[in-house]
Amino acid sequence: MRCPFCAHEDSQVKDSRPSEDGAAIRRRRQCEACGARFTTFERIQLRDLTVVKKDGKREPFDREKLARAIGHATRKREVDAAKIDRLISGVQRQLETRGDETSSTRIGEAVMAGLKSLDHVAYIRFASIYKDFSDPGDFAEIAERVEKEAAPADHEKLL
Repeated sequence: MRCPFCAHEDSQVKDSRPSEDGAAIRRRRQCEACGARFTTFERIQLRDLTVVKKDGKREPFDREKLARAIGHATRKREVDAAKIDRLISGVQRQLETRGDETSSTRIGEAVMAGLKSLDHVAYIRFASIYKDFSDPGDFAEIAERVEKEAAPADHEKLL
């Protein structure tokens, strides 16, 4: 593994352990040249995914891009980082099991489904970008729908 500080080719693994959700291995490494320590994560990748964008362009699936998008939606929300990581891993696994290519639409729908069960405000934030809301009525419409769907569950908690 190349050192992120000095770009030396070799590093030594000092500690390995499974991540919190068990979907990755966390490795603590030390560069043999400069002595700097850094952490890497090793994840299972079933296949190389290609994302077909709405305009027809193809690009490799980027887990970090997905994490950034979900991070924007959950910013300043009290959503556990481990739950967000599980959501990202779940979406990625779901896409990988369906084939080598997937559409950006399928990714967006999978993220929305996950966010809906995780945090309603994050769901609405993500939907506003994904669905390209053009006026305040779009926000009101989706907020009403989320409130109606959540109301029976909230009522059951009170019983």
